[in-house]
Amino acid sequence: MKAYPNPGASMLCREEAEAAAQVLYAQSPFRYYGPNVLGKVKAFERDFAARLGAAHALGVTSGTAALVVALKACGIGPGDKVIVPACTFIATPGAVICAGAVPVFCDIDESLNMDPAAIAKATDRYTKAVIPVPILGVPCRMDEIMVEARRLGLLVIEDVAQSMGCSYKGRACGAFGDLGAFSLQQHKMITSGEGGVVTANDPALFERAVRYHDQGSLREPEGLPGGEAFVGQNYRMSELTGAVAGEQLRKLDCILDSLRRVKRAIKDELRGVVPLRRVDDEAGDAANTFMMLFPDVPTREKFEAALKARGIDCGCLYGGRPVYMQPQIFRQRTAERDNFPFNQFGEPVVYTEDMCPRAVEIMPRNLIIALSPLMTQADTEEVITACKQAAREVL
Repeated sequence: MKAYPNPGASMLCREEAEAAAQVLYAQSPFRYYGPNVLGKVKAFERDFAARLGAAHALGVTSGTAALVVALKACGIGPGDKVIVPACTFIATPGAVICAGAVPVFCDIDESLNMDPAAIAKATDRYTKAVIPVPILGVPCRMDEIMVEARRLGLLVIEDVAQSMGCSYKGRACGAFGDLGAFSLQQHKMITSGEGGVVTANDPALFERAVRYHDQGSLREPEGLPGGEAFVGQNYRMSELTGAVAGEQLRKLDCILDSLRRVKRAIKDELRGVVPLRRVDDEAGDAANTFMMLFPDVPTREKFEAALKARGIDCGCLYGGRPVYMQPQIFRQRTAERDNFPFNQFGEPVVYTEDMCPRAVEIMPRNLIIALSPLMTQADTEEVITACKQAAREVL
């Protein structure tokens, strides 16, 4: 199968180039002032919020920045713990650590997403928030997660970095929780190279996000409470990023339609032939990846080899290892004195390899094939044929 760039990047074209050129010709790449500010970031934020069904959206510099800003908007910092799923990219727990809090890890189910029933076990008197992460386009069971979080008194920050456009029971992911965080990095559903978005419905939380991302400033106070200023950092999105992101957002529906058509064709042919990942809402799947979940690791390894021998690029997500096994997380190593924030509680923070046993058992069994909106019918049939041949050979 022909190798394609990632979903948003594969759609970069004249529109993005012309929008960026407009900013350059206006000599105003900073969003808040210049000789001729075009308002590209503000327009992108408005359109993003409208598409998501959220009251507010804020452009920032990256998906990780979106998480940090969201955490600080929620008042998360030293003395706090935040629950993250065992299956996620390192940026999720990393942002918690950079915010001065400590990540604790919640087990998953066979969707590879957070198991709502496991949240309570990860909660103690220090826990202030939970970050569900819809992995590779597949939505979490957000209704159950919200019920459990509210029962436990936890704030909810949705990390939708990998899955922009996914939904659960007709509602956009990123619009369930107190705040949402999105990424515009190269791999993502839409891209500006780097960039991110914070979403919120509560105006007070949103104002805190705006202030934290701009050194405590509130340059556009319309519709916000006008709370007290506090020290923040600089995570402002540039007009160049906003210009590209705005054009990419206009293409998101086309990207989603193409990906869903490809994935539906593959699953229709392979259902009952290969073991599929659990998807709790097929209609809400952003469909950027086709994932199989085999009964054991040796079978997955044989199937992977059979697909690669037939020219199909595939692999095991995160090497089949929970995120807490990343050495800097597991060994609790930070750039701070005495490995802060792990040193701030009376009792030690203990991570063990088997602390999320379902993740340890499930994750090594996964095998993914990345999908592209540019995949042709021939590409799709090549994937289907290769999987059927590998199934006859291995299963």
